[in-house]
Formats: sequence, structure tokens, C-alpha cells
Amino acid sequence: MRIEVNLLGGSKRARKKAGAGMQMPDFGELFAQVKDPLFVGAIVAIVGALLFVGSLFTLQQAKLASLQSEAERVRAESRRYSNLIAQKRQAERMRDSLVTELREIRAIDGDRYIWPHILEEVTRALPDYSWLVSVSGIETPAPIVSDSVELPPPPIQFQVEGRTSEIAAYTRFLRRLAASPWFANVVEGPATTVVEEEKAIRAFSVTATFQQADSAFMRTVPVIQSVR
Repeated sequence: MRIEVNLLGGSKRARKKAGAGMQMPDFGELFAQVKDPLFVGAIVAIVGALLFVGSLFTLQQAKLASLQSEAERVRAESRRYSNLIAQKRQAERMRDSLVTELREIRAIDGDRYIWPHILEEVTRALPDYSWLVSVSGIETPAPIVSDSVELPPPPIQFQVEGRTSEIAAYTRFLRRLAASPWFANVVEGPATTVVEEEKAIRAFSVTATFQQADSAFMRTVPVIQSVR
């Protein structure tokens, strides 16, 4: 009969459990066993390269996230500015349309009283024993319109054709037209002798340019409106 005495204490099962745990390798002992310095240097270089690549990857990821956030902000601002640009272009188109309409209205309104002035001054300058055949406008080339500079409309030129029985009456007619504050560049046209109703008379033509007279030659009259 054998008797075993456990001097360490505890049971065999406990000792087995204590010895069955996972143990970390002793790196110091491993490095002590490596005698080649090139191998050690290669391991250190690989570890350093891995650390450098990891840090570089982390920095690149952070930079990429920052750039993505900046790109989103730029896209949002681009959409906002594109809307503002579209609104500005629409406002410019409306402005150009209104400017064109105002220019046309101003041209129509400005020409409304010109021909009455021309006819009034021509008939006032016409002497006795003379009569008019026609009063017509002369077409002038339109000025080149620029986008930045608005050119004034060209002056209105007209031609008067008439008949007179006296050459002196024709001379007085020319002097009166030249003295009118509403006319400029009065030019005598050809004068010929024609026969109308078995009478020899002088046919004449005159060209002139309408100009805005000084305010001293203008008079205003009250407008009387009848109320029914």
C-alpha cells in the first residue's frame, strides 16, 4: 500500500488547470536567439513601414472626409448661386424688354407733334400766289445701335414741292423757311417752268431738316375740356 503526500497543496486537477492557460512568448528570449543584425533591421524596417503606411492612411482618410464635406458645401453654394444667376438674367431680360418698349413709346410720342409743326411752319411761310403740291419725309439711314450707348434718333428731313406764279414769291418762301426756328439746312431744289391749265408757272422743291426750337419760340395754350 502506497501513500502519496502533496506538499504543494491543492489537487492535481487544480495544477493541471493552472498549467493549461495561454502564455505569451518571451520576445526578449526570441530576440536574444536571433544573431543576424540584417534580419533584425529588416523586421524593424517592416514594422516602421507598416506604422508609416497606417498613419498615412489615417491622414488621407481624414483629408478625404474634409474634402468631401468641402465639396458638399461648394455644391450647395453652386446651386444657390446658379439660382441667383438665373434670377439676375431673367431680370435683365425684363429690363431690356422694358427699355425697348420705352424707347419705342418715346419715339412714337416724340414724332407725334413734329409733322404738325412742319406743316404749320411751311404753310405760314408760303407766300401769296403759291401753293403746295406735297410735303414728304426723306428717309435717313438708321444709326448703329450699341448695347452700352443709346444713340439719339436721326433728325427728320423733309421735302416740299410746290407751284408759284411769281419767281419773287419763291424767293420769299425760301427766306421765310430759313428764318424759321424749327428748320435748319434749308436747301433750294431745282425750279422749272411747267404748263398747267394753259398757264406757265414755276415748279419748285425745297429740302430742310426739322430741329427743336428754343423755348423762347414756344407758347403754351390751355386745354379746354368740355363737360357734358
